[in-house]
Amino acid sequence: MNTIDEPCQTPPVRLRTLANCGGCAAKAPPELVSLLVKTVAANGLASGKALVDLEPADDAVVYPLDDGRALVATIDFFPPVVDDPDDYGTIAAANAVSDIYAMGAEVVIALTVCGFPSVVPNSVVTEVNRAAAALIARCGGAILGGHSIRCAEPVFGLCVIGFVHPKQIWRKSGARDGDVLMLSKPLGTGLLISSKSESPPPAALRSMRETNRAAAAALRSQAPPPHAVTDVTGYGLLGHAGEIARQSGVDLMLETSLIPILPGALQAAAAGTRTLAHGPAKFAVPDADPAMLAILRDPQTSGGLLAAVPRETVAALEAAGLVRIGSVRAGSGEVQVS
Repeated sequence: MNTIDEPCQTPPVRLRTLANCGGCAAKAPPELVSLLVKTVAANGLASGKALVDLEPADDAVVYPLDDGRALVATIDFFPPVVDDPDDYGTIAAANAVSDIYAMGAEVVIALTVCGFPSVVPNSVVTEVNRAAAALIARCGGAILGGHSIRCAEPVFGLCVIGFVHPKQIWRKSGARDGDVLMLSKPLGTGLLISSKSESPPPAALRSMRETNRAAAAALRSQAPPPHAVTDVTGYGLLGHAGEIARQSGVDLMLETSLIPILPGALQAAAAGTRTLAHGPAKFAVPDADPAMLAILRDPQTSGGLLAAVPRETVAALEAAGLVRIGSVRAGSGEVQVS
């Protein structure tokens, strides 16, 4: 019998076979999320002291502590998108801290959300948690607790707490006419995961295991700062671009020739692979190639940061690894693709 102190061995069951849907593709549809947010707000449960709360909803909540610090809190968890426990813990943690970086904050502490069926050995569960703790440590924080249960499908993630200066919070709602859109990671993880029966390709694994810490630091180093930031996860690039467009009251213009794509993802889409997608309320894709549309709608697990930035900061951000993918124009909350 396995014990919690055993070294991790190859799991007798593949983690992905225990879940109906993995990674950020398991995210609830925006209609349900909107209903839940409205339910909380209607019952007076939102705090009037918060700097960022549910109206409008953002990537994390922000609560003031003093003149120089505000607390940023988020929670994110999902079923396994990979079989290897080290990959699962690392990717889940990288995905969870992404919301902290999308708000302009730094990671401080985290709590685990951990649920596995009894058929999964303790050694595997331990390795998932160890990998997550190692990533949080690399982000400058620490896991200080959490909660674990037995459940029918495996789920793992983190509640993450960070700090940000109250006057340096990034939101989805500040994009301006004339801004340039920058993206910190290529697209295609969902398509690559769905098209492979075994482990995702190395390029997809590297992308999902990488945090947005360096991208956030590059954005933070610029003056003037970014006007709007979010991370691209379960709603795909179209869905999350739509959130910025709608909340900022502008149109986002995406140029498909500029968008970075993971090797093999476009080919998988052209071969017919499709992933669950939730697009923005308003978008225009005239004469779109079906494969490229699948890329734009593909749910990203531990995806990159999408930022609307002043034009004068583009060169420095490109030097730091971010990619220009479009622009912002005056409008009414639509995403346009060319």
